[in-house]
Amino acid sequence: MGPPGVLPCKSVEHERFLEETLPAMDMVYALARRAVPGDDAQDLVQDTFLAAYRAWVDDRRPDRVEPWLATICLNLARSRHRSRQRRPVELPFDEVDEGLGAQEDPADRALAAVDADAVHRAMLTLPEEQRIAIALVDLADMSVLDAAAAMGTPKGTVLSRLHRGRRALATMLAEHREQTS
Repeated sequence: MGPPGVLPCKSVEHERFLEETLPAMDMVYALARRAVPGDDAQDLVQDTFLAAYRAWVDDRRPDRVEPWLATICLNLARSRHRSRQRRPVELPFDEVDEGLGAQEDPADRALAAVDADAVHRAMLTLPEEQRIAIALVDLADMSVLDAAAAMGTPKGTVLSRLHRGRRALATMLAEHREQTS
């Protein structure tokens, strides 16, 4: 098999890894979008599958793939968050909006984006535990038991975090609607 951490070429194990993990890619992407800001979600998904593949090659395979991938994704997101806290603030380079010359009305585009934008901003203001519970159960369609396994907490704790997070999210979105009306 080779030294640990060295990725082999295509093999039976490679194919088996893909068969087992690719069905969970949408779940991992949905979780990554809620765990990291902006366009970092795709990088987080890629890093999650790379770490999972390395573990797979080293014969550290799970009984259940989805909670395993969710745990890897969450741990990588936390690690990225900690490393960002140690770095100076980076300002994104503004890119020119290519859609300005399109026939679509910019006001319609802005109104369509407001609700999704408001939900995303509201999700980011929730405490991490609540945001992760909502992302796993409501957005990634994971069972409460699987989410509990991925988060390393009891089922009751996940249910509590879901309830509090949903209630806080509903309150924030109601306030946002009142402000924009």
